[in-house]
Amino acid sequence: MNEDAIRRELERLGVMDAHPGLSELALCLARSADEATAPTALAAVAAQLRAVMKDLCSLATPVEEGDSLDDLAARRAKRLGA
Repeated sequence: MNEDAIRRELERLGVMDAHPGLSELALCLARSADEATAPTALAAVAAQLRAVMKDLCSLATPVEEGDSLDDLAARRAKRLGA
């Protein structure tokens, strides 16, 4: 469950190829979280997973996402032949 969610997040961030070691560590920690039976073990794994994911998020290349204003400007530029 956690492993699947972390895998999707890593794919969304696009860091699996650029940072395979940290990505695999995140997946390993997520598997450990899925298998943890003691609350203290889960808390420790969750803290480490959070730290690794924070590092991976900071290493990810920002994805350019346009908003409605960007879309409007692009249509206007196209209409004006720019």
